[in-house]
Amino acid sequence: MDETAVIDAVPKQLFVGGSWTDATGGATFDVHDPANGSVLCSVADATPEDGMAAMQAAVKSQPAMAALTPRERADVLTKAFQLLHERIDDLALLMTLEMGKPLAEARGEISYAAEFFRHFAAEAVRIDGGYQTAPAGNQRFLITKQPVGPCILITPWNFPMAMGTRKLGPAIAAGCASVIKPAPQTPLSMLALVDILTEAGLPEGGVNVITCTDANGVIEPMIRSGLARKLSFTGSTKVGKILLEQCAEKVLRTSMELGGNAPFIVFEDADLDEAVAGLMVAKMRNMGEACTAANRIYVHESIIDEFGRRIADTMSGLTVGRGTQEGVNVGPLIDQAAVDKVTRLVDDAVSKGASVITGGSTIDGDGYFFSPTVLTGVAKDAALNAEEIFGPVAPLTPFREEDEVITMANSTRYGLVGYVFTNDLRRAIRVSESLEFGMVGLNSGLVSNPYAPFGGVKESGLGREGGSIGIDEFLETKYIGITVS
Repeated sequence: MDETAVIDAVPKQLFVGGSWTDATGGATFDVHDPANGSVLCSVADATPEDGMAAMQAAVKSQPAMAALTPRERADVLTKAFQLLHERIDDLALLMTLEMGKPLAEARGEISYAAEFFRHFAAEAVRIDGGYQTAPAGNQRFLITKQPVGPCILITPWNFPMAMGTRKLGPAIAAGCASVIKPAPQTPLSMLALVDILTEAGLPEGGVNVITCTDANGVIEPMIRSGLARKLSFTGSTKVGKILLEQCAEKVLRTSMELGGNAPFIVFEDADLDEAVAGLMVAKMRNMGEACTAANRIYVHESIIDEFGRRIADTMSGLTVGRGTQEGVNVGPLIDQAAVDKVTRLVDDAVSKGASVITGGSTIDGDGYFFSPTVLTGVAKDAALNAEEIFGPVAPLTPFREEDEVITMANSTRYGLVGYVFTNDLRRAIRVSESLEFGMVGLNSGLVSNPYAPFGGVKESGLGREGGSIGIDEFLETKYIGITVS
């Protein structure tokens, strides 16, 4: 299927109560190809009234969602898993067009996204409870788990399919109706996903999707209405804090996967081939536009020159271009604001003494491209040590002692993920336990896995997604006391 046909096949309206519908007043907004700035299509731009209609549709559907048997919920997710794989090529092309990542990465994300549905299909039939005798013997305690209720789900642009299935999978498995809002940069993947869920047999109103440019104007009334009982958000810490304040009024259950500032630590005894390969995954996945991306790279002073040379050789050999082109490794950044931010952070580091080994600048031509970059000698007060780069920039900083690098790694308000490369088992355990992060990649540059609990500490978020505990975020525990004598 060609690019135009892939775009044309996707609904462009809001999905409310089981029907595709225009936004109130017929407003739309354009979706752009970040590789050349062209307009791919226009989609409905929801108003606050549309958001409330979607929220009411979820409330109306909640009894039907809760009444689905665990096996019926599992069957819907299993069917959706199968459809995602059957349509992987078209869905990958759609993602590449609206988001920019190379086709091979896009296919990988579709497979990854589908795994959340397969995983939570299995979890749907494993929701457990408990039964016990009271210490006095005159009562029994029956512990059950029930759906938390209607949910608001908000997803980012950088993984437009996987972040949707990571939230929708456990919500559906638990029996929760939902309203999901994708990022305005990448609405098409979510529209295609909701279309698949409908085909898979989800009840009317079980999932509703609203696309909009005024996120706060649409979402805040939904939160403050009290109709929702749960909000799950993936995005910036700044926006997450605003949502938490709004949710506090109605005491909504919240899950927050927020910003990151991941340290990547390479000790002198590390396998350098393994460390280089790990850094390329941790740094360059999705062009560096990931909350799990290696942001601060600490390399022992005895090997930093060799490590820097290897990374620079690898980075300079990458092919940058439109993700639909054969052989492209690195696509565009999402928009001009992203390019401006990366440029600012690199220029700041250089002004404070950092040296550019390779890259360091934008790429002329259409689209939002920045060259794969390696910096060395990055000062501790460089802005990129405190801010997420969200781009293809690897800043190297030397260290000498273990305690020193742990202190540097932990000196951030974020706590999503850290990476450690060493062949010393005792050191591996010591450092992993000392890092103040929700996840640690030990001799691995990839921590994201549908079967493991994903989430951070400090200002990187609340709760966990994925793993056997991911469904608990969408369940309430109920205790029933039974008097027997």
